[in-house]
Amino acid sequence: MFEFTKKRRVTDEVKELLPQPVIEGLWDTLKQMKADKLVVSPVIAFVFSDDYTEDTIYVMGLQNSGAVAKEYDISYDGQKHFLGKGTIIVVKDKPKTMTMSISELNEQSKE
Repeated sequence: MFEFTKKRRVTDEVKELLPQPVIEGLWDTLKQMKADKLVVSPVIAFVFSDDYTEDTIYVMGLQNSGAVAKEYDISYDGQKHFLGKGTIIVVKDKPKTMTMSISELNEQSKE
C-alpha cells in the first residue's frame, strides 16, 4: 500500500485550496506514516488543526473511521487562509496511482 513509485495525482480542488508546500508536506507525512508502519488502510484522511505556529501547521492522519489516528506537524511559514474551515483531505491508494482529493464531507457542507 502507498508505494511511492506510483503516480501521485492531486485534484484541481486541492491545488486551488492548498499551497504547494502544504501538498508536499502531506505527501511527506504519508511517507513518514508508511516508514513508521502506521498505514493500515488504503484510504487516509488528513484533518487540519486550527492551531498553528508561525512556521508549523498540524494535521491529524485518520484511518478506519478514526480508529487509527496520529497528529503530525508540517513545516510551513506561508499564508494560512485554508485553516479553520474544517477541511479534510483524503488520499486513496489505487492500483497505479495515489490520489489526493477533498473529502466528500466537505463537498456536502457546501450544499
